[in-house]
Amino acid sequence: MRHLYTALWMLALPLVGLRLWWRGRRQPAYREHLAERFGRYPPVPAGPWIWIHAVSVGETRAAQPLVTALLAAYPDHAIVLTHMTPTGRDTAQSLFAEHAARVRSVYLPYDLPSLQARFLRHYQPRIGILMETEVWPNLVATCHQRHIPLMLANGRLSQRSSRRYRRLGALARAAFGGFDVVAAQTSADAERFRALGTREVEITGNIKFDIAPDATAMALGKQWRAALGGRKVVLAASTREGEEALMLAAAGPLLADGALLVIVPRHPQRFDAVAAQIAAAGLTMSRRSQNAAPQPGDAVWLGDSMGEMAAYYALADVALIGGAWLPFGGQNLIECCAAGTPALLGPHTFNFLDASEQAIAAGAATRHDDVASAMRAAQALLSQDAERGRMGAAGQAFAERHGGATARTMALIVPLISAR
Repeated sequence: MRHLYTALWMLALPLVGLRLWWRGRRQPAYREHLAERFGRYPPVPAGPWIWIHAVSVGETRAAQPLVTALLAAYPDHAIVLTHMTPTGRDTAQSLFAEHAARVRSVYLPYDLPSLQARFLRHYQPRIGILMETEVWPNLVATCHQRHIPLMLANGRLSQRSSRRYRRLGALARAAFGGFDVVAAQTSADAERFRALGTREVEITGNIKFDIAPDATAMALGKQWRAALGGRKVVLAASTREGEEALMLAAAGPLLADGALLVIVPRHPQRFDAVAAQIAAAGLTMSRRSQNAAPQPGDAVWLGDSMGEMAAYYALADVALIGGAWLPFGGQNLIECCAAGTPALLGPHTFNFLDASEQAIAAGAATRHDDVASAMRAAQALLSQDAERGRMGAAGQAFAERHGGATARTMALIVPLISAR
C-alpha cells in the first residue's frame, strides 16, 4: 500500500507544483523557499536539533508552550520547526523572534521517501514531534528506518478523521503504528488512535490551555476599547469562507443599536474578498491594516492582521467563534476563554468537541443553532454587564483549570531524547 501511495505522490508532484504557483497568485509567499519543499536547505549549524512539525497557524501556536519548555530543558539544542503554509512559517518567526538564534522555521518536504530522507539527513534530529493530526506514511516510515524517535503531540482525532483513515486500511495502520508514543488530548482521541494501530498512547490534555494571553496584545486591545469611548463590540473571530456573509446579514439590529462588528477572517488570503463583501453590504468600514484603531464612524472593522487575536479578544465584549457556523469543525475557543471574553459557538465544533462541551458546562460559552440566533444572543449580552462578567470569569477559570498538558508531554519526550 505504501508503494502505491508513493507512486501516486510521484504522479501528482507536477500538479502540486502548479497548485503552489497558482496559490501564489493570491499569496506570493507560496512561491518562496520552493527548494525546501523538495528537501533542499541552506547549511545549518551542527546541532543537536529537535524537530517539531506544525503544519499551519493553529498547530504553530499550539507548539509555543512546548517550544518554550524544550528551549529551557535543552539549552545546548536548537529547534527546527517545519510547516506547510506561509502563514504557519510567519507565525513561528513572530512567536519565537527572541529565540531566532535557536529556532529555525522551514518547510517540510512533500511525502516522498527520498525527500523526507534528505530533510532528515540535513538536520539529523534527535526526535521528531508532529503536532495534532499530521500523519504522513512515508515520513513515519523514514523516521523509523533512520531510528529517529517519533511522537504525535497534542494529538486529536475526530470521528470524521478516524473514519477517513480507516478507509486507508494497512497504510493508515502502519503510519499510526510507527509512532513511539502519541500524547492524546482526550480519552476519546486516545481510543481512536489505538483503534488505528497506535501502540503507546497517553492522555496528556490540550497544550493550548497552557498558552497565556499575550500581554502586549491584550494591552493593545484595551487601547482600542478606550478609543471607542464605551461603545460595545461584537467579534466574529477566525471566520471561514461563507460565514462572513451570514454575519453581515444578521448584524442589522446589532449595528442599529450602535455596536461595532469586528470581523477577523481565519486566512489572510481572504482579507480583500471579505472587505469587498462588507463594502457590497453598504456598511461603513475601516481596516486594521490601514488604521491603528477602529474609527468612530465604522459599522464594521476588518481585522486584517496576523498575530493579534489576543488583542481582538481584549477589545470584544462577546465573540462568535468562527468555523462553527458552517461545517468546518470550529476554531479554537480556548484563547477566547483565557482572555475572559464570553464565547458563542455554532453547531459545528467537531474539531474542538471536548473543549467546546467543557466550556459550555463551565458557563464560559453558549451554543446556538445558527448565526442569526447567535447575533440575537450577543445583542442581549451587550446589555447584561453582570452576565458578561460572569461568563468571562468562568472562561478564565476554565482555561486555568485544564492547564498542565505541556509538562505531561515533556515527561514523554525526555525519555525518547535520552534514549538517543
